[in-house]
Amino acid sequence: MVRIATFNVNGVNGRLPVLLRWLTATNYDIVCLQELKTSDEKFPIEAIREVGYGAIWHGQKSYNGVAILAKGMDPLERRRGLPGDPDDTHSRYIEADVGGLVVGCLYLPNGNPAPGPKFDYKLSWFARLISYGQQLLEAGAPTVLCGDYNVVPTSIDAVAPRRWLGDAVFFPESRQAYAEMLEDGWVDAVRRIHPEKGVYTYWNHSYGGGYDKSSGLRMDHLLISPSLSRLLQSADVDVETRGWEKPSDHAPAWIKLDWERSVRARPAQSPSE
Repeated sequence: MVRIATFNVNGVNGRLPVLLRWLTATNYDIVCLQELKTSDEKFPIEAIREVGYGAIWHGQKSYNGVAILAKGMDPLERRRGLPGDPDDTHSRYIEADVGGLVVGCLYLPNGNPAPGPKFDYKLSWFARLISYGQQLLEAGAPTVLCGDYNVVPTSIDAVAPRRWLGDAVFFPESRQAYAEMLEDGWVDAVRRIHPEKGVYTYWNHSYGGGYDKSSGLRMDHLLISPSLSRLLQSADVDVETRGWEKPSDHAPAWIKLDWERSVRARPAQSPSE
């Protein structure tokens, strides 16, 4: 079995106590982090190693940033940054081979205020992800694409859908782009396990502490390649972390696959190779 989690940590250094507490309590095999908000040299690799994880990361001072952690081993980096726009300097994608699994960690642009240039960038980035995702599927390696997609796919993924109609995460264009990935063959693992349940990974902060439970959204997703869908055992969200002291506004989502991880597995070839 292998357990894979994704967590928008909203500042890896500022939330380090939360991250370390969660890693120690849950002991996931593979962890993808988003919104590191730190330069590469300030990524807290020593603290992460002390709790048993190797890591690769793609940082950016104050904004964005993604990382892949692996329990007891170092992920083998395959790619950093999406192809298709050599002028894009945002640190939003990193990919590794972890024991024979291809793992892509992404932080898709939020897109607000929308419409406008930021929303245009969101859609262009999404188009690049769709195109590259097609290449990954064609390559045929067992693959997980997980992270903060900044998309609420359907009305069931929001506690109060009407509240978000003017937000880029709920715009029809954002939802259509996500639907295109599913049409290509990617499987929404959490929704596969919970087809009709309201499952949420994000809540607004409340004034005076805590969080606004009526603002719940599901926009952190784990998409798996078709070959892994039959191996999917379970999926859920570690909602309790949202109530910890100084938490992220996101909670980690996770899946469990009936997959035997191999340290000596031959790395799968990148689509560009």
